[in-house]
Amino acid sequence: MNKKDIADIRKQFKVNNDLLKITEIFNVYIMKESSDIYHYQSQPFEMLEPDQQELFMANFKKLLTGQLDQKLFELKFQSGVEDSSQLILHQGLLSEDTESWNEQMLRIVAKMLEDRQYDMDIVVTFIRGEYLKPMKRRSEESEESERDTVYSNPFVLCSINKTQDPKKELLFDYVEKEFKYNVVVDPIINLTAPIGGFLFPCFTDHAADVNRILYAASKAYEPDYRFIEDVLNGEDIMTAQEDKVVFEEIVKDVTGDQLNTSTLSNVYEEINRVIEDNEEDEAPTLDYKDVGRVLKMSGVEDVDDDKVESAFKKVIDDHSYELKAQNVVPKYQSKSIKIETKVANVSISPQDLSYVRRVNFNGKRYLMIEVEEDTMIEGFTMIPEAFGKNAEDEEPPSEE
Repeated sequence: MNKKDIADIRKQFKVNNDLLKITEIFNVYIMKESSDIYHYQSQPFEMLEPDQQELFMANFKKLLTGQLDQKLFELKFQSGVEDSSQLILHQGLLSEDTESWNEQMLRIVAKMLEDRQYDMDIVVTFIRGEYLKPMKRRSEESEESERDTVYSNPFVLCSINKTQDPKKELLFDYVEKEFKYNVVVDPIINLTAPIGGFLFPCFTDHAADVNRILYAASKAYEPDYRFIEDVLNGEDIMTAQEDKVVFEEIVKDVTGDQLNTSTLSNVYEEINRVIEDNEEDEAPTLDYKDVGRVLKMSGVEDVDDDKVESAFKKVIDDHSYELKAQNVVPKYQSKSIKIETKVANVSISPQDLSYVRRVNFNGKRYLMIEVEEDTMIEGFTMIPEAFGKNAEDEEPPSEE
């Protein structure tokens, strides 16, 4: 799934939406002390009060909010796994009756609780539904509405939510004219901040892929690797942060940890071009040959495939590993690059990195930024100054 696919299904989670039909909701309450199922309840989603439906819809939308490889991860199922979650979820998706659907979801809960104890009571919510995606009109002249023909996508979604103790409050009774201590013992289910969950299967455009599952972490860059491997039986993942670190270490190994800003700007520009050229397709990846090509085109000397392949083996111990292009480039049009010095910190976008130089002059190091307009400080326009006392007699600064 790409970000457009995720955004398309996320925006469907609203009450009275004819493109999203949720048939059943199944809630399972788990006790923290024993990791036992205290209670579970299944009912048609349409039987919930409208306010309850709103709460759950907001919860599901929140679960699917976040960036790919940061908070949301598309997982490929491991093959040859005993008691495979892929098979369990597929059976649940195809179940014709509520009892069978509940049994399959309880099997997933059992895998969650195996050798695991939560530090708070949790509620696991499953829904089973259908996401309808309209086909595009064949032409503007066609009288057929785009909703006359739709793609039907059955799905299972799971949201895991923690509970919290109710607040202790002091109330005033207007009738009795006295202060009272409000005693509430029922735990509150926090639906505003799900701590994990998943969507099965994944969707790409209008096609379902039952070999993949979309996992949602509680926070960005904090996936639950045990849940991914043991509960969902997903293959190993790399976060966007980890991908970026791997790329940087590979480039350092190839270039000897020496790159000027102009070359680095070219590297980012070249990779961003790859991303833009494949914006509508599956997220582009970079193998060792692609990285070598990018470095050569960016002006890095003495680069060949063998050298880059060796760097891949050294850094990640896998010469066939493919980096996701979107993970290794800072946000291209925002000031995502931070340059930190003792004197000042500078934020700049990758596309403007070529305007920055580090130069040596008179035995000192300077950070030089090329500007095309007047520079303002506290409302005052900076006056141009010569580089040194007798600028005409000095050697121009050398770039490092």
